[in-house]
Amino acid sequence: MNYKKLISAISDELKVLEDKGKVASYIPELKKIDPGKFGLHIATVDNKSYGLGDYNEKFSIQSISKVLALTLAFKIDDNKLWDRVDVEPSGTPFNSMIQLEYEKGIPRNPLINAGALVLCDVLVSHLKNPREEFIEFLRNISGDPNIDYCYKIFESEKQTGFRNAALINLMKSFGNIKNKIETVLDFYYHLCSIEMSCKELSQVFLYLAAKGVHPATKIEVVSPSKSKRINAIMQLCGFYDEAGEFAFTVGLPGKSGVGGGIVAIHPGEFSIAVWSPRLNKKGNSYKGMRILEFLTSKTESSIF
Repeated sequence: MNYKKLISAISDELKVLEDKGKVASYIPELKKIDPGKFGLHIATVDNKSYGLGDYNEKFSIQSISKVLALTLAFKIDDNKLWDRVDVEPSGTPFNSMIQLEYEKGIPRNPLINAGALVLCDVLVSHLKNPREEFIEFLRNISGDPNIDYCYKIFESEKQTGFRNAALINLMKSFGNIKNKIETVLDFYYHLCSIEMSCKELSQVFLYLAAKGVHPATKIEVVSPSKSKRINAIMQLCGFYDEAGEFAFTVGLPGKSGVGGGIVAIHPGEFSIAVWSPRLNKKGNSYKGMRILEFLTSKTESSIF
């Protein structure tokens, strides 16, 4: 693939692409983001790098961190994890309580809020210092010492996290949360507050494009089998109740966040991160979705 030519084509497409949607407002700190920002970065499995726009500017990755939490929890807990969280698409909003009540406290998948709270509970059970060890895990696998939490985002998440508190209390009532609610929520809000640039994000996720082994650091993050399953979960569940649309139009495993970020994987080829803060009605980056659709159509690089 001629990536330089592709970046040029994307740049031309951006000039005519309407930027619809609204910046997430329910988390106060996210309202402050410049809605006109756009960044894109492609990291390849042979360690090449291509960027466009604000690809070096850090932003709040929000729910994209759920994939990284899933990676570590799956690595630690192995298949016991699936006794506590399912792997099916939800078809409902990411913070739905109705489905969780109906299914007796077992989240439909690990990439909705309830599922990520279970992942956090697993990690709190196994790690002595979850916050420190988790961020060190990300720094180690990517070789990037600059990845960190954002305290302002953490506080903003904590002050507005009433629905997450409701979700975790409901799961606790069904026996699916083992640790103190306050401890698990604190860790969860820290995960949501992680900041990365498009360049950092695409590079961190490269292990999922290389059968679990990070091409830059040569670290086996997870086994090839686990890497395959994490990609499958992203394909089915990475965009909440718009996962089918993303599979239909883009055709890559991916994960979005309400900070406007999207990361997508082409196994054996590349990891790509896009950032555009204006969200569509389903909570996914409007421009990010459109640009990834353009990319896979232009290059015929869908996995299907």
